[in-house]
Amino acid sequence: MIKLSEEQVKEILYKENPEFKQLKDKHASFEARLQELLKKSRLSNEEELELHEIKKQKLILKDKMYQMIREYRETHKSE
Repeated sequence: MIKLSEEQVKEILYKENPEFKQLKDKHASFEARLQELLKKSRLSNEEELELHEIKKQKLILKDKMYQMIREYRETHKSE
């Protein structure tokens, strides 16, 4: 039995699982927007709120993806 790395599992899920792909793509878009906001020297009140919301949403997505990774590993233990 060969244990797959986390990155290998992510690649498999990204290719084979539409929900995982959607979560990962959304996480990447949040990260891109977060980087845009962080480049600014000063944020408006609306941008501050957006920054905090993006961070919260990224964590939610990350938790969902890691749950899917754990489930994948659990169901593919014997392979």
